[in-house]
Amino acid sequence: MSPASTQASTIVGAASAVSAASAVSPAPAASSASSPSPDSRLTPGGPGYRRMSFALFLAGVATFALLYSTQALLPLISGDFGVAASEASWTVAAATGGLALFVLPMSALSERYGRRTVMTASLAVAVGVGVLVPFAPSLGTLVALRAVQGAALAGLPASATAYLAEEVRPKALVTAIGLFVAGNSVGGMSGRVITGWVAQEWGWRVAVGVIGALAVGCAVAFRLLLPAPKHFTPGSLRPRVLARTVQGHLADPLLRRLYAIGALFMTVFGGVYTVIGYRLTEEPFSLPQGIVGSIFLVYLVGTVSASTAGRLVGRLGRRGALYLAGGTTATGLLLSLADSLPLVLLGLVLITGGFFAGHAVASSAVSKTATTGRAQASALYQSAYYIGSSAGSTVGALAFHSAGWAGTVGVGVLAVLGVVTITVLGTRAARRELLVAAH
Repeated sequence: MSPASTQASTIVGAASAVSAASAVSPAPAASSASSPSPDSRLTPGGPGYRRMSFALFLAGVATFALLYSTQALLPLISGDFGVAASEASWTVAAATGGLALFVLPMSALSERYGRRTVMTASLAVAVGVGVLVPFAPSLGTLVALRAVQGAALAGLPASATAYLAEEVRPKALVTAIGLFVAGNSVGGMSGRVITGWVAQEWGWRVAVGVIGALAVGCAVAFRLLLPAPKHFTPGSLRPRVLARTVQGHLADPLLRRLYAIGALFMTVFGGVYTVIGYRLTEEPFSLPQGIVGSIFLVYLVGTVSASTAGRLVGRLGRRGALYLAGGTTATGLLLSLADSLPLVLLGLVLITGGFFAGHAVASSAVSKTATTGRAQASALYQSAYYIGSSAGSTVGALAFHSAGWAGTVGVGVLAVLGVVTITVLGTRAARRELLVAAH
């Protein structure tokens, strides 16, 4: 899901989320003579660390290149199957929706069967489906394949950070997760850019085939390079414990607000980037497919804004940073209404920067808020995030079909207003708690 781009996104704040013991797995006894020494964990410069880092970087590239491989190609898919944007957008929504639904179950499976096993199986299924995608005879078949692909890919964000928390020394954990996030970002961005240029010459089927071949290579290298886990202790699935943990998180008002904020920010982002290809290939811009695919280089702005989110929170507080992120996103949406390409591009820069900053603030706050079952709290946030992506892709495309780009912008503005409203409610709730504490 994804930071990934978007991707990098799903892992922001995950270092703290996976550092706590999972609620669905019993902790190994610290005094057990058979337990590996903590000193045997991987560290930069030590044996196996570079292999591990590169393996997970490649896994991130494969995951998010596959997840969003059709997003830059939607106008071509519409033309090939003779369908509207609202129908073609399901090739994106199905994949992100599948990931959203399966990320929590996959996190539980990794507790029982192991991180490397689940990641390997997830990539194997996803790349296998990726080989079939170019041959889809109908839109319905393509959407079904993409849903299966998204569900399979849920095993990566569910397991990668847990693997790192167990196999890497604590002081090196943030750096190691950062390399995985970098793979997410590179995969999410390059998948869109590559498909845009390849499709311009040879069509969308060849383009997704190229991404499938890239993912196969990444998956094989991942499995060959990733060191065998030495610090994983299997646990039972214990559905009742997992259900109680999830219920407890969903009962927390602050966590609910953070999940909703993540979903709403992604609704804006998913809608804009699903539909932007249609807007730029039509009048008055009429850009070629390769140039449209290159628009996704704007994601680099998000990498910068996400990395500065911590400083924003330090200066403005969490709610202040969310207000700023929402205002930046809304400003970008309004600028994108202009029939001037420079203003549209500036709008995309602001939308992207605001989204990634808001997402980084919300996702890191989840890790700080949850005092128990942090891995499950993070997984719930990822589910909400990708549900927002699916909703944004679908609703944004429907709005574009009925009211043009202004309709898509209207959906985005409503989502931003939702973020602001929820943040205002959070501010009032915090003030009430302070008043009660004072008395």
